[in-house]
Amino acid sequence: MAKLHKCPICGQDTDNDKYRPFCSKHCADVDLGRWFNGSYSVPAQELDEQDYEELEKELKSENKN
Repeated sequence: MAKLHKCPICGQDTDNDKYRPFCSKHCADVDLGRWFNGSYSVPAQELDEQDYEELEKELKSENKN
């Protein structure tokens, strides 16, 4: 007996292993489309000049060891 899991797109309980973790090709394609259009992006924080200088100092000190 296959174990049921919830589709992360539509929430339907499914035991379909072909498109796991999705319930169908449609939900897998919806997820892929979200990746392509940037819906699953991670926000970035801009660094200023002082941040870059601190990072360079840390990298140089690590390379000496």
